[in-house]
Amino acid sequence: MRILVDRVRCQNHGQCAISAPTNFELDADGELRYRESFDDEDASDIEDAVDSCPVQAITLDSDG
Repeated sequence: MRILVDRVRCQNHGQCAISAPTNFELDADGELRYRESFDDEDASDIEDAVDSCPVQAITLDSDG
């Protein structure tokens, strides 16, 4: 699986960075940075990040 972020929809609220800081962060300019791939041990945090996004900009792609 891999993480997909809709950059048009994302408003850089940062809830994902709180839920899954291993994969998401806001840079010095407040822009979202993230890793598309993740380890199985981080899956629960990633699912929390998907659920916590207030604009539903994060999805998981099972083909990745």
